[in-house]
Amino acid sequence: MTTATLLIDRRTHDLGGGFVVGRVLPFRKRRMVGPFIFFDHLGPLDVARGAPHELDVRPHPHIGLSTVTYLYSGAITHRDSLGSNQEIRPGEVNWMTAGSGITHSERLEYARAHGATMHGIQAWVALPREHEETAPAFHHHQGADELPEFDEDGVAGRLIAGAIDGAAARVRTHSPLFYLHWEMADGARRALGTDYSERAVYVARGSVELDGQPLSEGQMLVLDPGRAAQIQARGPATVMLLGGEPVGERFIHWNFVSSSKDRLEQAREDWRAQRMALPVGDDQEFIPLPEGAG
Repeated sequence: MTTATLLIDRRTHDLGGGFVVGRVLPFRKRRMVGPFIFFDHLGPLDVARGAPHELDVRPHPHIGLSTVTYLYSGAITHRDSLGSNQEIRPGEVNWMTAGSGITHSERLEYARAHGATMHGIQAWVALPREHEETAPAFHHHQGADELPEFDEDGVAGRLIAGAIDGAAARVRTHSPLFYLHWEMADGARRALGTDYSERAVYVARGSVELDGQPLSEGQMLVLDPGRAAQIQARGPATVMLLGGEPVGERFIHWNFVSSSKDRLEQAREDWRAQRMALPVGDDQEFIPLPEGAG
């Protein structure tokens, strides 16, 4: 008997300038998994030296969420309106809490200088209502002392955020959640426990079986609550595991997330009127509000 309630296939989405991603969440039949409200698979995309600036994600705003960028390869330069200037590299975590409002840019400066294969995941985590208007913040994390790691029985893992199986990452989160990266050797098996009421498994590379059900690259399985899931790799596989406790209904418009539609409208008007400060050191351009985006 399968532990899955829903299979989600990534859908192609163009960020502009030729950077095509696979969008997984939100999905029409499943808007969120725990507090995770957005999940994009970036690449893999080979970026040659001297690549055009159109591939960059220009300055843009967020409210009501935390973003987490996690790379398998390549590098991204992050700048934000708090003054943060940080290059994120594979296995590291950029955790940006937008709260009441922040702007940032994500540029491919390393790839433009050296060439690189860009591959990773960007996720958004909705903030609980009592923290939706918290002060914006940015934190960078790296190394096993901040992001616990294990390597056993053919599975090498890293806890990106949250807590599970007795381990806790040093990333500050605002609600109960977990976010894991597994690298699985061919035939390796490992179980995902029942610590949280909402859980999902996503295959970023290769394929696995989940309680005998095949799961291929670009597919996410949302799991039944209360039942452990046995995952076995069918060849080398990169697997992301995520979930947590629900935070309630959320509305999305473009890059804004809120429990209030009125707050979304205020954010739209703030961006239209250019009342949100642009990233320090990257304030010469921005992405206009797409009319009708949602």
